[in-house]
Amino acid sequence: MPKGSPELTAARKEEIVNACELLYQTKSFKDITLKDIGNVTSFTRTSIYNYFQTKEEIFLALFEREYSRWNVDLRSILEDNNTLTQEEFAKKIARSLAARPQLLKLLSMNNYDMEANSRPEFLSSFKRAYGESLKNMNELLEKFFPGKSAQEIRSIIYVFFPFMFGIYPYTSVTEKQKEAMKEAKVDFKYQTVFDITYDCLMRIL
Repeated sequence: MPKGSPELTAARKEEIVNACELLYQTKSFKDITLKDIGNVTSFTRTSIYNYFQTKEEIFLALFEREYSRWNVDLRSILEDNNTLTQEEFAKKIARSLAARPQLLKLLSMNNYDMEANSRPEFLSSFKRAYGESLKNMNELLEKFFPGKSAQEIRSIIYVFFPFMFGIYPYTSVTEKQKEAMKEAKVDFKYQTVFDITYDCLMRIL
């Protein structure tokens, strides 16, 4: 780790993650290189290695930040509402995910390789943000659905969180993919993030 204040280190890491985020808007994970990321920062590519050893570590930090942002949304739903009906709850969670396309895009990636190529401290930090989202969802379900048992709440969570891995591929479809589906004569109804999430929650609740 380079010498300098914790504030400088945090600022440098944030700049690297911001650069990665910017590139991820127009390029895929496999096409983004550390050189590309370095070209968008204010310091040399070599300096990146003082903060992140692999591209996967940078993406994992971006992934962690997306979970943290979603956690803010979940806490707002928890704290700003006294009661919610099943439909109201489903709509609020669906809207929170519709506002987080980057989280959904990261979820659709090969997370196994991303985690395998990151050092333990990066993985632990990411898991804390992920764990916080599980905790928040558990609290939301306990508060707004007091009649459900702990086992029922656990079952809902273990259906919904794996479901989130497939939201992006089912809702962000390119023209090339649509044309391929048409050529293959596959009758497929395209849905929005809100619609597919809302429908899932209404069914599992």
